[in-house]
This record gives sequence, structure tokens and C-alpha cells, in this order.
Amino acid sequence: MIAAWKEEHPLRYENGEEIRAQYVIQKLGELTGGNAVVVTDVGQHQMWCAQFLNYSTPRSHITSGGLGTMGFSLPAAMGAAFGRSDVPVISISGDGGFQMNLQEMATIVEHRLPIKVFVINNGFLGMVRQWQELFWRKRYSQVALANPDFVALARAFGCPAAKAERTAEVEEVIRTALAHKDGPYFVEFVVAKEDNVYPMIPAGQSFHEMIDTPDPVDGNGSGKDIAVLAKGVSPESPKKERVPGRIKINE
Repeated sequence: MIAAWKEEHPLRYENGEEIRAQYVIQKLGELTGGNAVVVTDVGQHQMWCAQFLNYSTPRSHITSGGLGTMGFSLPAAMGAAFGRSDVPVISISGDGGFQMNLQEMATIVEHRLPIKVFVINNGFLGMVRQWQELFWRKRYSQVALANPDFVALARAFGCPAAKAERTAEVEEVIRTALAHKDGPYFVEFVVAKEDNVYPMIPAGQSFHEMIDTPDPVDGNGSGKDIAVLAKGVSPESPKKERVPGRIKINE
């Protein structure tokens, strides 16, 4: 039954010139062969790492879990780097989470820790924005970020840095970061601004009311064409099929 569900509702996304965060994470897994310690922050990228990154050994995905807080990744990666010098240690944060503890770049540079610091920059607090899109008709509040120049910031700390803004640039910058052994290396990935994590369970609902990836997937982030996994629930008329009083999707 589980195999049938996976075939019917596979994890998926579509690539174009604009970078998708899922692609960055999947490509990282391919280039490391799963032989790395990946430390995630909190947010959409955390979920995508669980979905699209291949892990070949235990204790290679360090995450704060569901009760974690933004800013976890950078200091946790420092600890991982002190404990595991035999494999690459990669910190992955969103642009919001990175700014919670970016001062730790000074410590990383001072100790020449060979951490690969990856920032997935979508210009939003992505997980909060996703909920506001799906359940509050895109009435965005306090989620758009006025970010600094991350590459210039990393270089100000004395850390070499690069940026990828198109899909074709992703593999090269990851390879460059992985090849850099003498201290840390920083990479900013400018990704699609309005991208959502699927599947997801809306608040107050159950597993059989899970929201699936929209089709076409290149419409992801539009708040339209929501598919629902629950049997008998039509994406065209979710109100009729749902239990009264529960959260509705774009109603």
C-alpha cells in the first residue's frame, strides 16, 4: 500500500532557469554521495532536506526537529565540524534563519572550521509565508525580508563566498565549495520566492486530509490547483467535503 501511495503521489518539482531549493538539495546529495554531515536550520529547507537529500549513514542529518528554532544550523554545524573532521560538514539555512546567528561566522573563520555554509535565499520567512498563502489568501504580514548582501557579508568575515542565481550555476558552486578544504566556504542560492513544501497537513486536520503537490508543479506557490489526498475530496470543491469548522484552503 505504501509503495502504491508513493507511486500515486511522488515527491516532485519542475526545474527551469530559476533555481528551485529542492534541486539545490538534491544536487548536493548527488555530489556528496550521502557522505557528509548536513545540519539544517528551521523552515522549508529543513523539510526539503528530509525529502530530497540522500543519507547513507546514521547521524548524518543533524536537525532540531519540530520544536527547534531558527538559528540552529550554524552553531550546531560548528559542533559537528569539531567532532567530524573526516567528512564534509554542511550548514543549510534559509535567509531568515541565517541572520539569527550570523555572528558565528566570526568563530568559524577564527577556528578555520571547514564548514560549507549554504543559504537558501527566497526573500521570505518561507514557512510562515506558505501558511499565509494557503490559508489567508496571500495576505502576507511580516514575512518579506530586507536582506543584506550575503556574499559581501561572508567576505567581510574573511570567508570566501559565491552566489548562484540560475539553475545552471548550482552544480559548479557546490563542487567549488566541496573542494575547498582550507577553512569555511559560503554559498548563497537565490531561489524561487514563492515555493511551497508538500505534502502538508493543515492545522486541525488529520493525515487523510493531507495536501498534495499541485499540478502542474511549476504552478507551485500560486495558491491554486491544490490537490488533496483524502479519498473523495475534490480539489475543485473542498468546502463541500470538509468537516465544518476546520481550516479551509483559499476560501
